[in-house]
Amino acid sequence: MYVSEWENGKRTISDRYAAILRQLLGVVDSELRGLPGEIATPTADGYDDLLSRIDSAHSVGESMVKTFNDQTELLRTMDRQMGAAGLVDQMAGHLAALEDALNFAVLPSARRPVALALAGASTLAAWQAVDSGAIERAWKHYELAKRAANDAAAPMYLAHAMGEQAYVLCEAGRPALGLELIRDAQAALGQAGSPRLWAWLYAAEAELCAHAGLPDDCRRALDAAMASIPPGTEDRDPDMVSIFLNGGHLARWRGNVLGLLGDADAVSSLYGALEVVDLTFVRAQAGLHTDLAQAHLARAEYDDANTHLRKARLLASRTGSVRQRRRVDRLSERL
Repeated sequence: MYVSEWENGKRTISDRYAAILRQLLGVVDSELRGLPGEIATPTADGYDDLLSRIDSAHSVGESMVKTFNDQTELLRTMDRQMGAAGLVDQMAGHLAALEDALNFAVLPSARRPVALALAGASTLAAWQAVDSGAIERAWKHYELAKRAANDAAAPMYLAHAMGEQAYVLCEAGRPALGLELIRDAQAALGQAGSPRLWAWLYAAEAELCAHAGLPDDCRRALDAAMASIPPGTEDRDPDMVSIFLNGGHLARWRGNVLGLLGDADAVSSLYGALEVVDLTFVRAQAGLHTDLAQAHLARAEYDDANTHLRKARLLASRTGSVRQRRRVDRLSERL
């Protein structure tokens, strides 16, 4: 009854229910209530307030930037283990604080470290929004991340934001356009970028090639990714903490891409990744079991596919991943 009255405008959503629904649906308050953003009332003379905010932004030093980055890292860890739905309000507040600091930072020496922190946080917020099914919010966050990366003169962060944004286009049914964006990201990176980031970009290119129906280009990009990944088990890129990728992660990604192509090697590659998966990456585990279900379906191994789909659904429900649940539902229809 309450839902019906909310939808028909007969009852407003109270703060109590708004707090519950925001976490359940993975939305911010303005999206839930359909309210426009607050509009500040202009004043005749706002110079004192402006200078106060500029002075505050100027006082943002290395310790404050570190605090911002530590908060991003905490939110990244919580997202990895618990999912994005319950972090929407915290993420929105974190981005607002970073944007405010950047908007009133005047000199490049003050702007660049804050812009870099904002680029990393915005990309994380965008991927969380994609996972929650909030696509318009995700797109806006990626645009913010790209602007911040340009402001910070950080081509690696720009390329990563462009690469992830390409997935929004792919899932919207425009994989060819997403592929163009991935390749533009590679061109923008030029000779810069760490080997791990290049491996990530090549693997993303391979996945979009598979969706775009370009198997030869897909395999070439996969080979380039495998050739670029640094050896060893370390998965964190020291030059760009947003990237988690090592040989084990890439094996899972390769299996996913080969599964999209219907390649027989997909299953063995995915089972190899399953043996070394980090159990703290709960959403990644959901994706891995979904990939295995897809690979088994391509081989008409329906019992195995069903087993992995059940595990994937359970893990996706634990993290509230709308994106993974949609994948599971689409594959379940083929059983």
